[in-house]
Amino acid sequence: MSKSMSRAQTLAVLGSIPLAVAAATGGAFAADDSAGTKAKYKYIAKPGPGGKVCGGCSLFKAPAACALVKGKISPGGYCTAYAAKAKS
Repeated sequence: MSKSMSRAQTLAVLGSIPLAVAAATGGAFAADDSAGTKAKYKYIAKPGPGGKVCGGCSLFKAPAACALVKGKISPGGYCTAYAAKAKS
């Protein structure tokens, strides 16, 4: 009797690894969390109080991203994580 795995068995085991990792990490690799972080930080696609905008925030990554809030971010948007860029 052979103790080696067939190709199909090996592929089945390897195919289940991402699902096991996602389950073990709470789905950290399973899905985009843009709706969750946008809601958490109350992101809006328009200027905030006092005309604060993502383009003036130290967390903003041009052209349309943020170091904290996931998903596409408008440079003219705003969220509660706003942190003004240091003045040069």
